[in-house]
Amino acid sequence: QVQLVESGGGLVQPGGSLRLSCAASGITFSINAMGWYRQAPGKQRELVATITSAGTTIYKDSVQGRFTISRDNAKKTVYLQMNSLKPEDTAVYYCNTKQPYNYWGQGTQVTVSS
Repeated sequence: QVQLVESGGGLVQPGGSLRLSCAASGITFSINAMGWYRQAPGKQRELVATITSAGTTIYKDSVQGRFTISRDNAKKTVYLQMNSLKPEDTAVYYCNTKQPYNYWGQGTQVTVSS
């Protein structure tokens, strides 16, 4: 049974930082590419960042330079370090892997507001 469990969301002021974690089970984590997506109210879910098994990363343009995706294969966990947060980063953030099927976590709310 595949499980992706996100944590680390919360309320933060503009300019602040948060670190999201996604703990995976039921998959061969070390060979899986992992991704972070987000969905704001009334908007479609969008890709934020991905990391391959080799550590190659891709970022959405608007988060490049502010967010960092990383992984710890020993802990089967993927992280998203978010710095210089902006109100437009407010969304539910989801962890995802597409191997062997498309799996999603339950999401964690990130709210950036003063």
